[in-house]
Amino acid sequence: MTPFIQGYAMGGGLIVAIGAQNAFVLTQGVRRNHHLAVAALCILCDGLLIGLGVTGVGAAVASNPALGRVAAWAGAAFLAWYGLTAFRSALRGGSLEARMEVDRGLMRTLALTLAVTLLNPHVYLDTVLLMGSISGRFAGSARYVFGLGAFAASVTWFLALGLGGRALAPLFSREAAWRVLDGAVCLTMWAVAVSLVRSALTA
Repeated sequence: MTPFIQGYAMGGGLIVAIGAQNAFVLTQGVRRNHHLAVAALCILCDGLLIGLGVTGVGAAVASNPALGRVAAWAGAAFLAWYGLTAFRSALRGGSLEARMEVDRGLMRTLALTLAVTLLNPHVYLDTVLLMGSISGRFAGSARYVFGLGAFAASVTWFLALGLGGRALAPLFSREAAWRVLDGAVCLTMWAVAVSLVRSALTA
């Protein structure tokens, strides 16, 4: 896969997992409660964190071959586990309930958006550490292309939740839809893990 496509696939796989942030963004989209501002803030946060990972962690990995091999193996192990988690979720089934909530003011809504985004420790593991480490496996500007692909996935996903909330809510309430999505996430994570192992073996 090209760096952009691999970044897009991996970014999408990490972002679409059922969680508090997605539930919150979808809810605001359904109610049209500052939904564009919420989506934009989530995209901004992802962009900043991915950029920090690519330019910081990614640069360190790219400049140190030994560190790059360690990062590749560690990333592959994490993605294999992440894919297994998605596989189990697909077997169990699940749904994302877009609960109807009382409308809030813009500032309060944005504050809650920041809370569900930045108070989750996994966001730093996914964007700064994992994305940054894997981006370091690409040479030169390809590292930034990888990060751009991950950012594009974030833009696509959050705009879909914010703008298409009313249309997507019935779909996401169905167990079968999440089984398919979790299955796709599983295959994506395992494919990227295999590519990391190959890169580590040939480094």
